[in-house]
Amino acid sequence: MNYAALVAAISSYTENTFPTVDMNVFITQAEKRIYNAVQIPALRKNVTGITTASNKYLACPDDFLSSYSLAAIDPTTGAYTYLLNKDVNFIREAYPKPTSTGSPKYYALFGPAVASSVITTELTFLIGPTPDAAYSMELHYYYYPESIIQRPILTLGAITAGTSYTTGTYSNVSLTGGSGSGATANIVVSGGGVTAVTLVNGGTGFVVGNTMSALAANIGGTGSGFSIPVATVGNTTGTTWLGDNYDPALLYGTLVEAYTYMKGEQDMIVLYNTKFGEALTQLKRLGDGLERQDAYRSGQARVPVT
Repeated sequence: MNYAALVAAISSYTENTFPTVDMNVFITQAEKRIYNAVQIPALRKNVTGITTASNKYLACPDDFLSSYSLAAIDPTTGAYTYLLNKDVNFIREAYPKPTSTGSPKYYALFGPAVASSVITTELTFLIGPTPDAAYSMELHYYYYPESIIQRPILTLGAITAGTSYTTGTYSNVSLTGGSGSGATANIVVSGGGVTAVTLVNGGTGFVVGNTMSALAANIGGTGSGFSIPVATVGNTTGTTWLGDNYDPALLYGTLVEAYTYMKGEQDMIVLYNTKFGEALTQLKRLGDGLERQDAYRSGQARVPVT
């Protein structure tokens, strides 16, 4: 099931047509509920980084949710040493002098890095002991994979400010133009021109190079000439591992969100919740069970014959 098929199915089941912004919220909320309930391989990725000698901190990836493993690679031998995940207090107690260095053995999720009251890195790892050399680090971690939503705007390009707009900050403004729909942004106007555009909802169906704008009525009531190009978009195919391999969970999860939004009949909400629970159970059997064993190690499942 791809994005278009999912949208069509939700509209058919609920006998309702939803604005793109709302439909995308239903889908992303369902995806996050599923991804927090089941550990499927599609939720893991690998990245590598390098420690700095005498620096006890290591930055996390921007999309980090939780760690699967962290290994230090010896710069001389190439041997892997997997670090043990500990609490920050443990590392501080075990290595009370950060200036004392050695081969990394432990790590802890430390929190944001702040410079001049500004968060420079959302999350960091604390390494113990403080690395004595530049070690290559291999992090295997959980993250939210790309949504099934097709061609949302990810980033925007350089602003053409326009003229005669009314100074102010305007929230969740609908962006017009382009080949898609449902994109919204927070827009700041100063000195008669648009000075900042912060994407809130990427919508769907856009392509790189689309020229976006906003109605003057939505940003103060006056002005013209503002535009901004689409720089990057996501998921050009509208497919994901979940949609390709086990779409019942995605379908019923989205139905729960959509029918709740509709304030639908209680018996139907109970039905969709039950179907969603059944689908999650089956997906957990796959992700948390079958994909973690094989017949050689675990033997084949035996079902009593009656």
